[in-house]
Amino acid sequence: MAATGVAGRLEDELGRLDAAGLRRGLALPAGVDFSSNDYLGLAGDAGFAAEVARRVQRAAAAGEALFAPASRLLRGHLPVHARLEERVARFKGAEAALLLPSGWQANAALLTGLLRPEDRVLSDERNHASLIDGLRAARCERVVVPHLELEAYARALAAPRPAGQLFVVVESLFSMDGDLAPLADLAHLCRRHDASLLVDEAHATGLYGEPRGSGRIEACGVEREVLASVTTFGKALAVQGAAIAGPRRLIELLVNRARPLIFSTALSPLLAHAAEAALDLAEREPERRRRVHVNAGRLRARLADAGLGVERAGSPIVPVVVGDNRRAVEVARRVRERGFDVRAVRPPTVAPGTARLRVSVHADHGEAQLDGLAAAIVEELAR
Repeated sequence: MAATGVAGRLEDELGRLDAAGLRRGLALPAGVDFSSNDYLGLAGDAGFAAEVARRVQRAAAAGEALFAPASRLLRGHLPVHARLEERVARFKGAEAALLLPSGWQANAALLTGLLRPEDRVLSDERNHASLIDGLRAARCERVVVPHLELEAYARALAAPRPAGQLFVVVESLFSMDGDLAPLADLAHLCRRHDASLLVDEAHATGLYGEPRGSGRIEACGVEREVLASVTTFGKALAVQGAAIAGPRRLIELLVNRARPLIFSTALSPLLAHAAEAALDLAEREPERRRRVHVNAGRLRARLADAGLGVERAGSPIVPVVVGDNRRAVEVARRVRERGFDVRAVRPPTVAPGTARLRVSVHADHGEAQLDGLAAAIVEELAR
């Protein structure tokens, strides 16, 4: 007899996901990591782990709290949080910063704490889900702009002004296509039309910019022209958590208005110590980010030489578009069986018909691993 009620609905919905090739499941890591965002190779670095342990031990010996079972406003704000916020502000070239437990919460806090219903916000059509949901929660006027089309941005900015303020929200490095936003051009447009630029630096942190490696804002020289940015610790820095950086008055306002901050338990002090260590290492060892780009260039060249339509120059996020959902899953499975942990990405994370292998290149990948992965992808796609 067919299931009814909630049980029946669950079965029906899972069945529809199966039929569309969109059902997902959790899989443990296996093989060489080409799927995580551990760009600098810190997650498995014994030296980095030892440095984090030393910092935590010093804090414990000094009597510092290692746990914060409260929100920031209810005794959850600790010296390590204040110190890390000052550190992030310097890292980003901003006046102040505000810690959140995750990148998702940071984007939600920034957008809902800053924006008002009368504001108009231009949002790139491929912005991350956290930005999309944050804008929806802010209840502002949203204008979705075709992906990185500067003329479309210019037209939208030139349209009759709303009663409120005008903003542009964009990622600096897009997480699925691996392409870079033209931040200098967007900053110029914002300046011309009296708009404010908000930038999600999640995937660019630690990979771009000299001397600090703080991201594309630094690399493009637009630190004075970006109102606020979000830096996440859970990608290249290999640590959970995130921070908003911007003018001190903005940070003060968010402390008072951002519900994701007010009603969330503070970031664990253990993670704050780890984030400090990761920031220090990112600045101290710039060769790591340089090696990431060298490795990405090698893999891209191997795939392009095989005719896969991959750009030879680009970021460490390398998309290999397969198209069909089931075929992408099957190719990824076969590549994993050959020792390379690559995952398939399907709608709604990417547009329908663009299911892909999302390959993430790290600083600690060797040439043989890069060449082996390229051969595995080419051969399995040909099967």
